[in-house]
Amino acid sequence: MNEAPPASSGHVSPPADHADKSRTLVQRIADLRAWLFLAALVVGFEIWSRTAFGGTFIFNPFNITSIAIFAVAPLLLATGQTFVIISGGIDLSMGFIMGLAAVVAAHVINWAAPTMGEPMAVLFGTLVAVAIAMIPGFVNGLLVSRLRVPPFIGTLGMFGVARGVAFLLAGGTTVPVKNGFFAALGNGRFLGIPWIVIITALFVLVMHYILSQTRFGQHNYAIGANEQAARRAGIDIKRHLLRLYILSGICAGLAGVLYAARFTAGAAQAGEPLLLDSVAAVVIGGASLFGGSGTIFGTVAGALVIAVIQYGLVFINVEPFWQFISVGVVIIISVLIDQAQRRISGGRQSE
Repeated sequence: MNEAPPASSGHVSPPADHADKSRTLVQRIADLRAWLFLAALVVGFEIWSRTAFGGTFIFNPFNITSIAIFAVAPLLLATGQTFVIISGGIDLSMGFIMGLAAVVAAHVINWAAPTMGEPMAVLFGTLVAVAIAMIPGFVNGLLVSRLRVPPFIGTLGMFGVARGVAFLLAGGTTVPVKNGFFAALGNGRFLGIPWIVIITALFVLVMHYILSQTRFGQHNYAIGANEQAARRAGIDIKRHLLRLYILSGICAGLAGVLYAARFTAGAAQAGEPLLLDSVAAVVIGGASLFGGSGTIFGTVAGALVIAVIQYGLVFINVEPFWQFISVGVVIIISVLIDQAQRRISGGRQSE
């Protein structure tokens, strides 16, 4: 006995396919939101500049260079923060780990220069500063992975410790660096591009490779998406988290060294105003605060969004306090997009 197929079977599939395509389009737009924000900002400032001043904003080499320099330190912090947030955590200590590294680099370079010479003293000071920055990262990793302290609380405690140690080493003031090679590194250029921008770009590319192409990066996504599933898959979560926070410390240490090179001085408070910018860059760049998603290139776009806002508002003679409002609005929009994206993904998975 032959049975006729259900009459409705030919009408269900096309709408579902159309819905999947529309959701895919929304997903792609959401993934590119940081670059769309950046493009909108650049176009807006360009129109304003041409209307009000009769000149260009983005096609001025000085403006491009200034924006890139503005983005260096927040981007380095945000690079480490990206790894941590993708894993489902957060590192609130990075700002003062950066300040600690800046102070250590200044002291060590000043101490080593008479015996080693200026270039070797800079190299030695950089290695020592980054190594010192790894220590609070290691402690953060122990607190989170072994003692099961929530990342927010553990890194907040290390925030205070690193802050106090940095101010003690600095004597409550800035530590000037008398080293011509270090000053050239922080303010010199190669083919018109600042050295600190080149160093940051190379470092970011390495971090992108680690996150997207290595087992460490894939484990990071897996832990952030579902820690229990990652554990059942055989991932050593404790070891991974320990290495993760050490990596975060390395990023903060390099940021501190480049800060000291740019200003030829180490300051304990160097990274204090940049901590929230680093988190904002990651969120604007598309990473979810719930973990499991995010990219280094998205974070680059987020850091550039913040740098364009900060520099652009000064460029058009707007009070700098509007920077906080503008960045805050962009963060809220990014979080709302992330929430909508999660709802759409959840709806698709439930069908």
